Amino acid sequence: MAELTFRDFAAAIMKGDVEAASAVLQPLLGLDPASAKIAAQHFHTQAMSIGPAFMGKAMGLRTALASGSEAEIGTLLRDCFGLADAPLATAIATLKRPPAG
Repeated sequence: MAELTFRDFAAAIMKGDVEAASAVLQPLLGLDPASAKIAAQHFHTQAMSIGPAFMGKAMGLRTALASGSEAEIGTLLRDCFGLADAPLATAIATLKRPPAG
């Protein structure tokens, strides 16, 4: 099975399939199913109400990951996915973990 990516998440969001988007977020951000569903719903709501500008902001996560700035990563995760507290800390740690293999 192919490894899931944020591209898979974005495809599910664009189809309006929050359930599938949530399933993709679980391993990508290390979230439990309930937190992933809330995060996917938050993202979908923002993407639909703000539009392309929001998607551009979300794509900034790749740049933030490359720079390694936890503060910037955290801000984008809060803004894009509505994460806070333990789920936010888990997502940051998951994203900063070196790839397996």
